[in-house]
Amino acid sequence: MNNEELIEGIEYLKNTMVAVSTGGPRINNVNDQYQRTYAAVAAELARRGIKNPITYGSLWDWYGRWGSGDLPTYQSRRTLLSELIDPLLNMVRTGRLEEDQPTGWQRVDRAVGEIRDRLASATDEEHYQAVGLLCREAIISLAQSVYNREAHPPLDGTEPSATDGKRMLEAFIAVELSGGANEEVRKHAKAALGLANALTHRRTASFREAAMCVEAVTTTVNVVAIMAGRRDPQ
Repeated sequence: MNNEELIEGIEYLKNTMVAVSTGGPRINNVNDQYQRTYAAVAAELARRGIKNPITYGSLWDWYGRWGSGDLPTYQSRRTLLSELIDPLLNMVRTGRLEEDQPTGWQRVDRAVGEIRDRLASATDEEHYQAVGLLCREAIISLAQSVYNREAHPPLDGTEPSATDGKRMLEAFIAVELSGGANEEVRKHAKAALGLANALTHRRTASFREAAMCVEAVTTTVNVVAIMAGRRDPQ
């Protein structure tokens, strides 16, 4: 099941639950199709390692929930299902539950948005490999946004090229997070960068590896944005 099919299945579950609980079709007329779709969606979410928040494997289970008395109006039932299922749809579409906060670095923000979109639409090995390449480009754009040779001398004495995102970011982190008080934060930033760099160079291609790569890059972007003052209160 690819992303488009999974999203279609999740939306079918949501729309069917809304329909039967707001004066739509009778449960007996649609429950078989609902249960088949639920089983397929649940299996695909489990394969991807995504927690399934939809606990109603049958529309009769859902009837027991909305008929309990605390969801007396059609709107209360729609609201509950939106709160339950919309974050899942966003997770499948973008790879995360919430939207990324912009950094203000236009190339970096565009790159992060692009890798999210590519991951959401990826369906095969070539697509996942493309996500990895875009993650590498995002790291390079991030490094170019913050690195200053005079302020951030390379740690190993080797001058970083214009595309050596790892060496530039390591130099930036070492200077901007110097001192014992920042040791744990420095380790976290370097670990996120290391994971992102390793995954972008890995030729194996699967959804999970691509998703980990996207998350590692996003974490690196957020840590560096905080260090650079991009998340300070206005």
